[in-house]
Amino acid sequence: MTAASNAVGSLTDIPAIAKLVHRVGAELFVDAVHYAPHRRIDVVGWDCDYLVCSGYKFFGPHIGILYGKPERMESIVPYKLRPSPDSIPGRWMSGTQNHSCIAGLTAAIDYMASIGEDPADPKPMATRREKLDLAMDWIEAVERELIQRLIAGLKEIPKVRIYGIVDPDKSHLRAPTVSFCIDRVDSAIAASELGKKGICAWHGNYYALPLTLALGTEPHGMVRLGCMHYNTTDEIDRTLEAVRWIAR
Repeated sequence: MTAASNAVGSLTDIPAIAKLVHRVGAELFVDAVHYAPHRRIDVVGWDCDYLVCSGYKFFGPHIGILYGKPERMESIVPYKLRPSPDSIPGRWMSGTQNHSCIAGLTAAIDYMASIGEDPADPKPMATRREKLDLAMDWIEAVERELIQRLIAGLKEIPKVRIYGIVDPDKSHLRAPTVSFCIDRVDSAIAASELGKKGICAWHGNYYALPLTLALGTEPHGMVRLGCMHYNTTDEIDRTLEAVRWIAR
């Protein structure tokens, strides 16, 4: 299951679901692709059996990441080359590793950790993990302020319909991603017009077709906007002004 919806931003209570899954003897596989750049991943605290994400989502190269509990990864028989070792992680590596992307991924993680460094405190922290913990707390706070501002502004535009959590008191239950439709404006056209104004937007169903079918937004889908820690309130306001112009 997904840790965060890439379409409407809703977060999933993974620890609670893991308990239900394990209670009946099943295993939990978590897709954290959209979650990774916004919140701290904690496979131990979540007690998930497997987790996947991709480095490109948090400023790294296009490289896949797979976590599995050691006992799970040892019990599954992989399709591998006969000379490959039978022990983990080697049994899951199908040949020469993608060293350039691994180096890029390491650099991306180091960048994320650097956000948690305090320039006013010259004493380095003990571990990169501690830096990441602080960095993700700061990122979450900044992005929450930005997405609340964006959603509040979109709610004031009469022709805009937002999908997902819009209650500011529940903003901790969503990622800084918002999807919406504008009455009588094709989502592809709306996204294109935003692009002409220098605003990155996407349209469609983002491969979340069952959701967009349930929401009734097919075949045109929705317009999607996202906030990151490097965005500013001025950029949010400029985006809102552009949406108002499109919806006029």
